[in-house]
Amino acid sequence: MLPAQTLDIAAERQVAPRGELLLKRAVVSPWVSYIERGRVALGVMEGGIMEHQLGVIEGPCWLEATSAVLNLADAVDAVSETEVHLRRVPLADFHRSLAAMSVSAQDVLHDVAMAHRQQTEFAVSRLAKDAEARCAEWLLRHAQICDKGGMAVTLQQRKRSIAAQLGIAPETLSRVLRHLRERSLITGSGRLLNLVDPGALRSLAGV
Repeated sequence: MLPAQTLDIAAERQVAPRGELLLKRAVVSPWVSYIERGRVALGVMEGGIMEHQLGVIEGPCWLEATSAVLNLADAVDAVSETEVHLRRVPLADFHRSLAAMSVSAQDVLHDVAMAHRQQTEFAVSRLAKDAEARCAEWLLRHAQICDKGGMAVTLQQRKRSIAAQLGIAPETLSRVLRHLRERSLITGSGRLLNLVDPGALRSLAGV
């Protein structure tokens, strides 16, 4: 992704001890890290502990370069599982290197990064949120503005398919929707659900 010459010139070498926080979720890093050797755990930290682990990567490889490509905050927390030797490239140098690529290569890279980001965000959502929060987030993501100015979701898939996307059982999805109705956050049944209180749903979803 990044030319070796740029990495050699711009990167600062560092050695991170075991247990060091290398990336913080929802924070924009001022650099992009390349792991030369060592193992890093990716996931969601809670109370200083990796409460939900998505996976482990081992150098040589880039560390969450997707966020830098898309100019977004990091999607996951990253903690070194071993001593990690890495090189940190300033974000501006990283972007200048990408700008030197052909337009077609930049387009492909952006599309791949976007797909990876969406997969990561979905995985984090499934790990870090309970069933109600996942369902609320799904409803908000699929909501459309109605003629009267409200928001509604038309269920174009079977509930079994939606439940699979959320990582819950169909029975759990039905129970969650019932609870949301009882709390007057949504109304409707069948294939059309009206979002009565989008603000409360956003709070529940943590978005």
